[in-house]
Parts: sequence; C-alpha cells; structure tokens
Amino acid sequence: MGELAKLPNIGKKVEEQLLQAGVNTPAELIELGSRKTFERLMTIDESSCINKLYALEGAIQGIRWHHLHEEEKKALKEYYLSLK
Repeated sequence: MGELAKLPNIGKKVEEQLLQAGVNTPAELIELGSRKTFERLMTIDESSCINKLYALEGAIQGIRWHHLHEEEKKALKEYYLSLK
C-alpha cells in the first residue's frame, strides 16, 4: 500500500489509477484538486462515477466521502453532470 491508499476513500484500485494518471502523492492530489484529478481518471476509466469524485474530495479533506457537506456534494454533482 502506497501513500495515496492511506488516505480516506482511496483503495488499491483507485491508487493504481491515480498513479497511472500522474498523481503520485497526497500533496499532488491536493494541489490538483478533486475535479481535475477526476478528469484525469476519466481518461483511464470512462466508467468512473460520481462516488469516485466524492471519494477524491473526501480524501483531500481527510474525511470519508459520506461526511462531505451537502452543499459540497451538490456542487460536485453539478460538475459531474456537466462532464456528461
């Protein structure tokens, strides 16, 4: 298990995808942000769903994605839908 998988919501598979997308450390994830990181992951896995976007934001904030504020979830959902 690498550094990224130590973050909340990031399992081995997502960590592998992050590494493929050029996100190698938690600091790089934070700097890039959940939205830009998600865009990179979409190029690797087109089936990436909104829960993965929530998971990335939760990892950046250091919390389980279930605990994101409803306003944040709403903004992320709007962003996600704009990609479709």
